[in-house]
Amino acid sequence: MDRTASADEATAIAAAIARFEADTAPAVAAEAEAVSPWQRAALTEAVGAKGIVQRHLEGGTKWQS
Repeated sequence: MDRTASADEATAIAAAIARFEADTAPAVAAEAEAVSPWQRAALTEAVGAKGIVQRHLEGGTKWQS
């Protein structure tokens, strides 16, 4: 079988391959936030707690338990 594809057949094959690649390509992931809401809350609370812990370590306040 020494027959080569005609121009129309080659075009159809190329189109089929392109469609297959488009159909099976992974979805483009949406860009995630730089800081998640949970991480933002944790960072905010840690910044607020830093002063309390620092005062305790310096002896300015005592922990209540």
